[in-house]
Amino acid sequence: MITNGPALKLRGHHLICLHFFRGEGYSAEFTANLREILKRAGTGERIEVASEADNVCNICPYLKGQECFYRKESDPEIRGMDREALMLLELKVRDMVLWPDIREKIPAIFRRWSEEFCRVCDWRLACEKNAFFWQLSDEKT
Repeated sequence: MITNGPALKLRGHHLICLHFFRGEGYSAEFTANLREILKRAGTGERIEVASEADNVCNICPYLKGQECFYRKESDPEIRGMDREALMLLELKVRDMVLWPDIREKIPAIFRRWSEEFCRVCDWRLACEKNAFFWQLSDEKT
């Protein structure tokens, strides 16, 4: 893990789900933000593990303060996903990480993540367009 310097901020579930981004989002601005985040992460910018709204959430039309209002129950559900993601990735809030190090962990945790979260996710159809998603779906993990 990296321990100093400026960083992107990403919450737990974004550390997993962004690996399956395929160019879709709530708006053109939101999608452009995701592309920029992935570009920065992919060029070696440090990532600080966040406990709440992060660089993805900041452009989301459903963010009010530090809470998600996508649906009535979204914020507690997302916080639960974040906790599970950090447990699976063996990270804690404020850890500093690099994108390739996270990506290396995804195959080992994908089956459990997918069974618990992807099956009921509104974004599943978008993720299914990503080759990495299908590669992992076909592997025995």
